[in-house]
Amino acid sequence: MSKFQKKRGKTAPAISTASLPDIVFMLLFFFMVVTVLRDSELKVQVSTPYATELTKLEEKSLVNYLYIGRPTQQYQQLYGTKPRLQLGDKFANVNEIPLFLEKHKVKVPESRHGQITSSLRVDGEVTMGIVQDVKTELRKSNQLKVNYSAKKDASLIE
Repeated sequence: MSKFQKKRGKTAPAISTASLPDIVFMLLFFFMVVTVLRDSELKVQVSTPYATELTKLEEKSLVNYLYIGRPTQQYQQLYGTKPRLQLGDKFANVNEIPLFLEKHKVKVPESRHGQITSSLRVDGEVTMGIVQDVKTELRKSNQLKVNYSAKKDASLIE
């Protein structure tokens, strides 16, 4: 007599798929919670200029975006065609910048307040008058870290 017996036609049991819908819905809810949606709708036309020396902003949560450009077609009837400032979701005046900065500063831990950067996304065809007014207001609000957004141009790099 031998201690070992031959396996005879034993097949593996079928895998139960009863928990599969639970796993799918868990993944769905996870991605719904984790996904970051766009903060604001762009209401101005911004075609940033080209540059060769660019650095990428690392932490997006520490960045205030200020858009300067002409209103898009759907807003030109109401706001005209002169360059406008957009803070968040709405058109704003230059004197509203300190409140905008303060609202963002409240969301950031106090130890990181010195690392907050204001990123100016300015249309290439806008005159420097409104940009200078924005820069002056940022300086008055003690926001000294300013970044200018630009696109990388492969033809300018040698």
